[in-house]
Amino acid sequence: MDFYELRSIIKYESQKGTFEQSSALLQSKIFALSKTDIIPIITEIGAIPEDIGHDSSEEKLYAKVSDIVLAKCFQELGLRSTVTKERINCADVVARSQFHNYSLVGDAKSFRLSRTAKNQKDFKVKSMADWKGNNDYSVLVCPYYQYPKRTSQIYGQALNENVTLFSWEYFSILLENNISENEERNISELWNICLKISDTINHAERNASFLFRQDEIIRLFLAIDTIQFSEYFKKFKTNIIIRGESEIKFWEDKIVKIKQYTREQAINELLSSLKLNEKISAIKNYITSLKEAQE
Repeated sequence: MDFYELRSIIKYESQKGTFEQSSALLQSKIFALSKTDIIPIITEIGAIPEDIGHDSSEEKLYAKVSDIVLAKCFQELGLRSTVTKERINCADVVARSQFHNYSLVGDAKSFRLSRTAKNQKDFKVKSMADWKGNNDYSVLVCPYYQYPKRTSQIYGQALNENVTLFSWEYFSILLENNISENEERNISELWNICLKISDTINHAERNASFLFRQDEIIRLFLAIDTIQFSEYFKKFKTNIIIRGESEIKFWEDKIVKIKQYTREQAINELLSSLKLNEKISAIKNYITSLKEAQE
């Protein structure tokens, strides 16, 4: 199963309206994948397809699948990992070492390529610190190139709270290099990177991006040279460009279709996109509840 097959299953299952059953089905399929099959999916899952509606049942199921893929990543690294059923005030994924005495919580992030304006709330770094609870580490996983390029409060928050800002691309490289924890090998240093970086950054620089420092730590962990490490990211950029071009095609086709609308179709499409009837209904329900409370 590749990403596009996975995407088709998500679309089909989201139309059935059975979120828990669909999630369980997708989890069984993803957990059954080999490492060879999951690696190409890892770097694709971070970009939400543009044809998935905002706040739709399909988007919710896609978000759940990204959690499942993250859990699968931890499993491939030799950890025991599960996806939590609750999605409120808790981390999405919990992983525990089978050989060493530590555990972590993880949270998967995926963004649309058309979503350029992001702020610290999109990353929930401080929430990740709170969700750590009694676990040893907290790991946020986001597409590498969706992290702020220069400065952001998320970097200072990550350093202060020791929340690891990991990426789907890092997982891909680790698995490509057959990294897996065992009795002799403890990979917990990967989840404790911010503590190491924090000692090398002064107060004035704490909100500056430290990804280049993190890259070097991971490169040394892998024991590969800078050229090889750079080649991985060149490949990732190429894949993003190809994916971006296909997403552009979707919107270009949408523009062509809209231009062919009749006046009535255009009005109905506008009303639907603005969700005006839903807004009216919400206000009516609120007013009704107030009236009932007065009686």
